[in-house]
Amino acid sequence: MSLMPIDPAMAQSFAALLLAHVLADFTFQTNAMVQHKRKPLVFMLHIGTVFVLSTLLLGGIWQVALVVSLAHLLIDGIKTWIIPAHLRNTLAAFLIDQAAHMITLVLAAAWWPGAITQGFWANIAPIALPPVILVAGFITTVTAGGYVVGMLTARYQTAADTSEAGLPDAGRLIGQLERSMIFLLVWIGEPTGVGFLIAAKSVLRLDTAKQGRSASEYVIIGTMASFAWALGTTYMARALLEIAVATP
Repeated sequence: MSLMPIDPAMAQSFAALLLAHVLADFTFQTNAMVQHKRKPLVFMLHIGTVFVLSTLLLGGIWQVALVVSLAHLLIDGIKTWIIPAHLRNTLAAFLIDQAAHMITLVLAAAWWPGAITQGFWANIAPIALPPVILVAGFITTVTAGGYVVGMLTARYQTAADTSEAGLPDAGRLIGQLERSMIFLLVWIGEPTGVGFLIAAKSVLRLDTAKQGRSASEYVIIGTMASFAWALGTTYMARALLEIAVATP
């Protein structure tokens, strides 16, 4: 029994909304905004960014952007003011929050599937679509992946015996670089190169294993999580592109 085919127009509208979402959440939302999000002005600035970006990327179809922004307000409002502080910054809360946003974007795209083809991007939408999905996938893989890995490994950080201090923010940058390379390798159809990346990192991390079991396990958890997230999100981005460019 075959699955019901997905309307390419719906996938196109979803791709535009997805890029608006990841830009608003992971590019234009600074760490200072996250820390002060309980302040009404900061909170509404974020929601306003979602609305502006969604409207722009849909080509001026503000009705869909308004629905998405109101849903974003509700979801973020629950996370910001209702969820207890000790649960708010956990990986589970992050994943549930992002899943709720994705469901909202899917429903909005299903409600008005041809939105992007009716706006001022209609004539160039087929040309612009691959770069839109490419950028959205890259941000999700590299930037959002950093939050996921960081939250997953946070509880192990104090237990890991890493007596020798490294360069400031070097771990974060290494993670971004490795996820960027994985994204590139998978996107261009050379996933076997990921194996060489794993081997290279294993060699470079030999000294960490000498610091003790806790330190080596901490590195392994972070590395495997980073690789798994990068592979999963990159393949999903490629799948979305194939659906969006399919002919009806």
